[in-house]
Amino acid sequence: MIVLNLACASGHLFEGWFASAEAFDRQLQQALISCPHCNSTTISRLPSGPRIAKPRGASTISEFEDANVVEAVLEQLRRLGDASEDVGDQFPDEARRIHRHESNPRSIKGQASLEEMQDLIDEGVPVLPIPAKKTSH
Repeated sequence: MIVLNLACASGHLFEGWFASAEAFDRQLQQALISCPHCNSTTISRLPSGPRIAKPRGASTISEFEDANVVEAVLEQLRRLGDASEDVGDQFPDEARRIHRHESNPRSIKGQASLEEMQDLIDEGVPVLPIPAKKTSH
């Protein structure tokens, strides 16, 4: 089994799982692979990192190490948030202005809908969607 990174002619990125590289090539030639976003059958294979098989149930890190990694990632996200300017619901517009060099480059944070975030990603604006903290009601 191999996992390949794929893209359609419209630029949508997705993953495909195939029995082998030959199976992928065969399905591609027969136009059996289609984009899950737009159904295009003009598909290209993207470079992907190697995946090394390991025995089932084998873990490379302990639960303790895993918890430490999660804690470290959360701390870095907190620091990033603390160092960012809060632009509120103007986030999509300000992110575009920064991307187009129409505004001072800086870290910003704010609110955007899922659709707005997808539009920013599709436009090539580098964003990191982070779910908002849950608020108690």
